[in-house]
Amino acid sequence: QVQLVESGGGLVQPGGSLRLSCAASGFTFSINAMRWYRQAPGKERELVATISSGGGITDYVASVKGRFTISRDNRKNTVYLQMNSLKAEDTAVYYCKAVSYIYWGQGTQVTVSS
Repeated sequence: QVQLVESGGGLVQPGGSLRLSCAASGFTFSINAMRWYRQAPGKERELVATISSGGGITDYVASVKGRFTISRDNRKNTVYLQMNSLKAEDTAVYYCKAVSYIYWGQGTQVTVSS
């Protein structure tokens, strides 16, 4: 009964910021590394960021390094993606996923446009 519920997306101007959240349930969140992905229309789903189970190790795709920060709160079973200095090319549906499981949520739409 894995459930992943992404939220926090919306319309933002270039250079702006958004904070995405993913609320997880149905598995042992605190021992699972988590990832954020994104997918633009007609494009392949792209891995954006990864965080270790305890939050001490993070990794990012080159295009978002220095702008995005992945974090987690294991008490709340929630993983976050802070997105700063947003660009039009960041426009996509953003999804979270446990590294070791196949389940996906509905995703949350991020649109960066003037």
